[in-house]
Amino acid sequence: MQLRYNFRLHPTPGQRAALARAFGCARVVFNDGLRARQDAREHGLPYICDGELSTRVITDAKKTSERSWLGEVSAVVLQQALADLNKAYRNFFDSITGKRKGPKVAPPRFRSKRDNRQAIRFTKNARFSITASGRLRLPKIGDLPVRWSRTLPSEPSSVTVIKDAAGRYFASFVVEVAEQPLPPVEPEAGIDLGLTAFAVLSNGRKIDAPRFLRRAEKKLKHLQRALSRKAKGSNNRAKARQEVARRHAKVADARREFHHQLSTRIVRDNQAIYVEDLAVKGLARTRLSKSVHDAGWSSFVGMLEYKARLHGRAFHRIDRWFPSSKRCSACGAVAGSMPLNVRSWRCPCGAAHDRDVNAAKNILAAGRAERSNASHTRGRDGTRRPGGGQVRPPHQVAQPGEAGSHRGAA
Repeated sequence: MQLRYNFRLHPTPGQRAALARAFGCARVVFNDGLRARQDAREHGLPYICDGELSTRVITDAKKTSERSWLGEVSAVVLQQALADLNKAYRNFFDSITGKRKGPKVAPPRFRSKRDNRQAIRFTKNARFSITASGRLRLPKIGDLPVRWSRTLPSEPSSVTVIKDAAGRYFASFVVEVAEQPLPPVEPEAGIDLGLTAFAVLSNGRKIDAPRFLRRAEKKLKHLQRALSRKAKGSNNRAKARQEVARRHAKVADARREFHHQLSTRIVRDNQAIYVEDLAVKGLARTRLSKSVHDAGWSSFVGMLEYKARLHGRAFHRIDRWFPSSKRCSACGAVAGSMPLNVRSWRCPCGAAHDRDVNAAKNILAAGRAERSNASHTRGRDGTRRPGGGQVRPPHQVAQPGEAGSHRGAA
């Protein structure tokens, strides 16, 4: 399987200027290609194919005085920017024709130099390399110092140089990683994700929610207030904006580190992991949106999934409409409505339940049953639910025996 390995870069001032030129040239090629296709559509002309577009906005553009400076950067960077545009168009067309599953994809938009994230990609054709001294050698940029935190497991197929909103530079290598099976273990875990407790395991263990954004709100409020008072376009405003971005980056880094440590521990200690397919987009539209985004459930579940695959563990998502909280894990009876403020309840069978622990136990039982069932990959309406699907329950076809108006009824 392919994984990304990210490392911090520390370019010199001259290398930062070269990277800025590369970012700008890649952005211009992307925007020129998008504008050419939009103009062709407005004038009723055929769709410009990939090869013709590359010739027009790269090869021929370099020969003009307006775009002659495109030759100052590696041609691979320009080709990869155009490849990103072509992929964005294919995703858009597949989305509107129904070939692409999941949420609808919007058409490509123009890139701005004021975007929070700037990136360029080098493939093997660019002949990038890692020197004997441990520096990343990029064509027409130079040898960039890299802060290596671990060794690469194999030769990278591509590297993406990223500049984030906080002004930090990163190198993201794509490498092929062989599966690393862990020794088999007996336990299996059902995981109920929440806000009060970030995760509750079926064995009764509760992991408290760190609330990284909530803890940083006081400092962020102070920095954002200072930013709002700076004159637009001034150097002081640029400095204040970067301070806010650095604080947000610190929060994101702490959350990511917490997710990595917890997901690694769960995958190491359990042979199978079962989670609920949460409708994060729907929950993010409620009054709990800030807490939902602060928890970062999607990134955590994504880490669980790829680490389970890497280490030979089983991973499964159960249907999001499964009543995990209302179902008694002892007798299977389903209670009536259960508001979020009800944290513990007692079943008529006599079993007393903690809401979250009971949900985790039900997720474990449902996951085991669905794994053994050949139809576990399909939802109520018969369609596959790999995650990120609709928020509301699907409409069902009315059955002949259901109550309703019948033909001929007065």
